[in-house]
Amino acid sequence: MRDLGVGLGYLLKGQRWVARHGRQYGFGLVPGLITLVLYVAALVALALWGQDLVSWSTPFADGWTDPWQGLFRGLLTALLFALTLLLAVLTFTAVTLLIGQPFYESLSERVDRDVSPDGTAPESGLPLWRELVISARDSLRIVLRALVWAVLLFAAGFVPVLGQTVVPVVGVFVTGFFLTEELTAVALQRRRMELRERLALLRGRKTLVWGFGTPLGLAFLVPFVAVLLMPGAVAGATLMARDLLGEETGESGGKGERPVPAEPAPRAGRSAV
Repeated sequence: MRDLGVGLGYLLKGQRWVARHGRQYGFGLVPGLITLVLYVAALVALALWGQDLVSWSTPFADGWTDPWQGLFRGLLTALLFALTLLLAVLTFTAVTLLIGQPFYESLSERVDRDVSPDGTAPESGLPLWRELVISARDSLRIVLRALVWAVLLFAAGFVPVLGQTVVPVVGVFVTGFFLTEELTAVALQRRRMELRERLALLRGRKTLVWGFGTPLGLAFLVPFVAVLLMPGAVAGATLMARDLLGEETGESGGKGERPVPAEPAPRAGRSAV
């Protein structure tokens, strides 16, 4: 359970880091604002025309008498909007990171240099276009995994009692895990770690991951809050990635400070767990 507090601590440390580096914070807001505008437009369109979409897709209910037709289509419309909102939360980070790859890559490198005892940051050595392709590919894989979980949780939500108690809690933890994967990917991809290795690394420290991602996932339910927290979340995820790999880090996150002992980092090309 100690790792829950440690994970939350990295989230807070990331927010403090960007608060001390205002320029990096300002640049980091841009991708989130772009994504927010796109998502809000999609949700508004669904709210305006979602009922028409449901009516078009359920012609078999045209002959139903009131109130059954209205209740049935109203329920489907509400479920469609709820599922879309859940997918928006699950995919917001992936889309924002994809749009803001150059911004967040630069921010993550700055964090690495700032906390590294020797002031250096790992580099992938890949051209930007290649990094974008890898990021888009891995983000799609994560979104598909998240979609499977979303559908399963959506279906489980109809189970009496269980669907109103256990399922929402599981959904929050699942969201937190996938958010953390997307955010730590910025730092771990620079270290040439593949998606399978990253997932194995995070599964080995699930409590730490939940401590970081679960409160962040709850905060991301408020879209504008998600935009404001995104730069700090990337910074905090970079700090946590260093912990997961056993890399030395200054105690207070600054150059020239005494580093804390660390375990040897996993060898490249092998799973970390």
